[in-house]
Amino acid sequence: MSRIPQPTLSLQANFASDLPELAIPWQAEEPPEPRLLVVNEPLAADLGLNPEWLRSQDGIGLLTGNRVPEDASPVAQAYAGHQFGSYVPRLGDGRALLLGEITDTGGHRRDVHLKGSGRTPFARGGDGRAVVGPMLREYLISEAMHGLGIPTTRSLAVVATGQTVLREEGPLRGAVLTRVAASHLRVGSFQYARHHEDPAVLRRLADQAVELHHPAAAQDENPYLSLLRGVMAAQAGLVAQWLLVGFVHGVMNTDNMTISGETIDYGPCAFIDAFDRNAVYSSIDTGGRYAYGNQPAVAQWNLARFAEALLPLLHGDQDQAVTLATEALGEFPREFGTAFSAGMRRKLGLLSDAPDEAVSPLIDDLLALLHQDHIDYTQFFRRLGQAARGDLGPVRDVFTDRPALDAWIERWQSFTPDPEVMGRANPVYIPRNHLVEEALEAATADDLAPLHRLLEAVSDPFRERPGFERYAEPPPEDFGQYRTYCGT
Repeated sequence: MSRIPQPTLSLQANFASDLPELAIPWQAEEPPEPRLLVVNEPLAADLGLNPEWLRSQDGIGLLTGNRVPEDASPVAQAYAGHQFGSYVPRLGDGRALLLGEITDTGGHRRDVHLKGSGRTPFARGGDGRAVVGPMLREYLISEAMHGLGIPTTRSLAVVATGQTVLREEGPLRGAVLTRVAASHLRVGSFQYARHHEDPAVLRRLADQAVELHHPAAAQDENPYLSLLRGVMAAQAGLVAQWLLVGFVHGVMNTDNMTISGETIDYGPCAFIDAFDRNAVYSSIDTGGRYAYGNQPAVAQWNLARFAEALLPLLHGDQDQAVTLATEALGEFPREFGTAFSAGMRRKLGLLSDAPDEAVSPLIDDLLALLHQDHIDYTQFFRRLGQAARGDLGPVRDVFTDRPALDAWIERWQSFTPDPEVMGRANPVYIPRNHLVEEALEAATADDLAPLHRLLEAVSDPFRERPGFERYAEPPPEDFGQYRTYCGT
């Protein structure tokens, strides 16, 4: 691993120096033939990085972890986690490295993190590598989520390594993703600190989380209880936003729940087409644990694991600590319900003073109709926006049970919905599953044009544009049942 002169780029090592018990110094593998596939120019500018420099030999060296600043101390982070409900005490970055932290042009600290950079001491049986398709998928979906205004980690670049990686599908092309995040602190980080280290480490970890993500908690009488409440509120709002756009994460393990409230890990995720509360896309989620409609309950379950890890900090008396945690967790349904209802009001164009006792059944009845008639979720709300302008034809055309729809529309119209509000809340373009697969299939054959075209659509999802009509359409009838894979 060679060094980039400090004036060119600086990466701090706050996590590595503050929490050495949760970090193992490590170096990335050197890829034989690195080649830049995509670079996120707007994000690079936000980080104060020159995209042209990132395309240089030094830049590609940074993006593979082989050329790092003199002040950088790359580490593999330790964390535990519940995976599909089963506790694993030692997970960690098996194929990833935290290169360090950069201060962006807005003065905010951001992690620069590699995925697919080679085996680490946490690799267990894995080969430490990633492949082109899943890394481009994360790049694409994370940028789509950013365009939708949903808190998310970002993708700076994907570099093909020139390695051949063996997977069940056969030999595939290796790749490294550069991920940027507010931090990589997870519920699993706290689980690891609670069960593997002394209380001082847990306290230092919590103090870092407060400083980075919930600074107001530092002024409270019980800052760690305020941290729990802050993370709970952030996650309640995040999962509400997922449901509002039809997003299914697919692998909501506790190591994939961030303390920052950002969406992380886009392995087996997907967006629903026809509305289905039970939608599951991940090939490994055979029991439907992480189905679309289960996501709020899973989030609350994960937060309970976070609360368990925090118990020694909440109160010196175990029973008192449990009482405090239980009371805080009991607020999750209200937090989620408030966020979801507010978002659905915007999707329906309803004013905030519309009474809850009338709006709540309106929402419930609509979702039941969408589920019953297998209506395309994203397209429906755009067509409902047309109905708010007086054109009912497009939205009626897609329903089988038109009398039920007409009765619902009559109730909805009594609130005088605002089509402008609806236009700002309902995307025209999402990364539809058939388009994602089309783009990734082309990209793995070295044709990146479909990927860039899809990125152009989903990066500006609320503005309808000529020439992008196919990106707003539901999948063809022969697309079939969709399955996603983790890519590990």
